[in-house]
Amino acid sequence: MTAPTQAPAVAPQTNAHIDPAAQVATAGFVPVQTRSERPSSFDPDDFGTPTGREVNWKHTPVAQLASLFEPAAANDGVTYTISHEQYLSTPLPFGQAPRGEFFTPEDIVSAVAWQGSADAMHLSIPSDEEVAEPIVLQIDGNGGRADGHLVIEAGRHSVATVVLRHSGVAQYAQNLEVIVRDGAKLTLVSVQQWHDDAIHSSAHQVRVDRDAELNHFVVSFGGGIVRVNPSVELSGTGSHGYLYGLSFADSGQHLESQVYLHHKGAHTTGDVLYKGALHGSSAHSVWIGDVLIGPDAVGTDSYEANRNLVLTEGARADSIPNLEIETGDIAGAGHASATGRFDDEQLFYLQARGISEEEARRLVVLGFLTEVVQRIRIPSLQEELLSAIDAELAGVTA
Repeated sequence: MTAPTQAPAVAPQTNAHIDPAAQVATAGFVPVQTRSERPSSFDPDDFGTPTGREVNWKHTPVAQLASLFEPAAANDGVTYTISHEQYLSTPLPFGQAPRGEFFTPEDIVSAVAWQGSADAMHLSIPSDEEVAEPIVLQIDGNGGRADGHLVIEAGRHSVATVVLRHSGVAQYAQNLEVIVRDGAKLTLVSVQQWHDDAIHSSAHQVRVDRDAELNHFVVSFGGGIVRVNPSVELSGTGSHGYLYGLSFADSGQHLESQVYLHHKGAHTTGDVLYKGALHGSSAHSVWIGDVLIGPDAVGTDSYEANRNLVLTEGARADSIPNLEIETGDIAGAGHASATGRFDDEQLFYLQARGISEEEARRLVVLGFLTEVVQRIRIPSLQEELLSAIDAELAGVTA
């Protein structure tokens, strides 16, 4: 760390590489084998500049993210507008709780966003309060460079929905630190509808306490490169984490999510479902799903799945599920991944009933993606996202 007042103590760094495998030959280090072993630090210099060979960067076009490896000079690339200002608390400087209560950057972009945010935005839901309407934070890019750190704190036994909406053009390094305290229920939706030349890398770190529940959604339609990586720790006994994702990648887009679900407490429940469609010769999506069931997570029930529908030749979907179990006393655990093209039987069934091939293809894709949309449970946002999918499909069938 460069400034001891900025954060709690962190694990010592052994070298400047994110993946120690890069120096095994000369230093004798054992390569990082699991998601939980990755180094972390508040100092960007501890990570070094990614080369694309590191375990958490090898599927990412790192050269195009270079602008996020250095702090934003003016840090004025985005503006923030919130729908319910009464839940916006005093900004949190370095060292002021709950900022840094458990958050630790795990890559250079996250460390840059931490250092570049002298005052973190703090969205606080009071204990025992149920917020009827979604709290919407609009983040608009104006073409510049920005760093941001946002802390969302759901007080004990509170109920709330928070929607982050990203639009415009920016080069945006973002941290999202979320604490769901005992008995609280928080729904968090992050929607990326950037313009085509936007670059956005975001680290979401969430801790879910005893008997609390998190519903987390990542929806990515727009942006040139969008990398949203959720890391959720189910720390409290009886906590629940439901992580869902939806993406539609066009030619030239890179949409990525590296998901980490850590079952730490006993009798926790986790469900991960990410779905994506790809259209265009250079469309690229990346999903890496890591689930760790820790030694104290007895009675855990966990499942993760990723499904991708490739609509054209040349589109590429990388899908890598991983499951690590450190206790034998669990209710269940599993993972699945599938990437494929249109189901000819589905198309034949629809066409046999008088539906044109173009409409049949539209219905198949819409049905495939709607499963995630329906789980959001915000009617206005559901309608908007279904319309956005229709607009994407219009480009496919044009």
